[in-house]
Amino acid sequence: MLGIGAFLLSTIATPIVRRLAIARNFVDKPGQRKIHENPIALGGGMVIFWVTLLPILCVACLALLWNQQGAPAGLSEQLSQHIAGLAKRAPAALILVGCALLLHLMGLFDDKFGLGPFVKLFIQIGVAVVLSLFADVRLSFFIPSPLFSVVITVLWMVVIINAFNFLDNMDGLTTGIAIICSCMILTAAINSQQYFVSGLLVLLIGSLAGFLIYNFSPAKIFLGDSGSLVIGLLVAVASIQTTYYQQSNTSGQWYGTLMPLIVMAVPIYDFISVVILRLLAGKNPFVGDTQHFSHRLVKRGMTHRQAVLTIYFVTGCTGLGGIFLHQLNMFGAIAVFAQTIMMLLIIAILEIPGKSSK
Repeated sequence: MLGIGAFLLSTIATPIVRRLAIARNFVDKPGQRKIHENPIALGGGMVIFWVTLLPILCVACLALLWNQQGAPAGLSEQLSQHIAGLAKRAPAALILVGCALLLHLMGLFDDKFGLGPFVKLFIQIGVAVVLSLFADVRLSFFIPSPLFSVVITVLWMVVIINAFNFLDNMDGLTTGIAIICSCMILTAAINSQQYFVSGLLVLLIGSLAGFLIYNFSPAKIFLGDSGSLVIGLLVAVASIQTTYYQQSNTSGQWYGTLMPLIVMAVPIYDFISVVILRLLAGKNPFVGDTQHFSHRLVKRGMTHRQAVLTIYFVTGCTGLGGIFLHQLNMFGAIAVFAQTIMMLLIIAILEIPGKSSK
């Protein structure tokens, strides 16, 4: 029901936000590194942020209130028994909402007026540090040092935030890839009976699916940084908080913890390869251009829609292997990693300009 509700709200809210954005001239205008020919409404990030995080904010506040003052008389016994657990998680949830709000507001300002890349990077690092230290969002498996755990966690969150931000270069690309990756991580969260993470992912998937109706090529509205940064943050946090391996479960294997790397192999590859290409060209790695995988596919003759669908399918292929990683023996895990590497090599080959490329 959460997912259906988020989908319906997103479907209803998106055209409203679009009309308001156009009325206030909050649009993305064609430019040198833009691939669209007409101004497109911005502000899609507002839909994703509020539809996904407002329910979490409300539940966290109600859980804290009811835990102190007692549950309402009409509340079912099944829900009442979870209030204490929700109240325990509420402070972390409120910190997550606050950090997402900061990125969202920063993205809105950047979409409208423009911000320096290093200012955005500094704020992203700050958000990641706050979540790691005060919300216990931390990678700790096989990492004995708390300090090293924080450093690795911050690095992972910043990379994933920027990976999804970088993907926002073609109609429906970030939205669709986020749906695919979130669905893959959701399977692990459900398998581990992690209801809070599952609820977050279901809300995110529902809001993204409703928005994709208007964001898929030809897009009627864009996410903007206000959306792509928040999506990256939520996917990163969900990937960290999900349990992929339990020592008490003899059927599981430790390499199941590497599932996020497999699931998000394509976004991470695109991020790293674009950064390297920009650095080799002597450019700022955080200033946009048209060197992404999606742009390469279009240069090879694909339409924008075909390029986006191709990347969807490649991400789905790598992600499906990640779903079953925790159930496989060592040989099966090696096969999944080999398959992922071969998929990335296909991307690399397609990115190499041919003789007829300009």
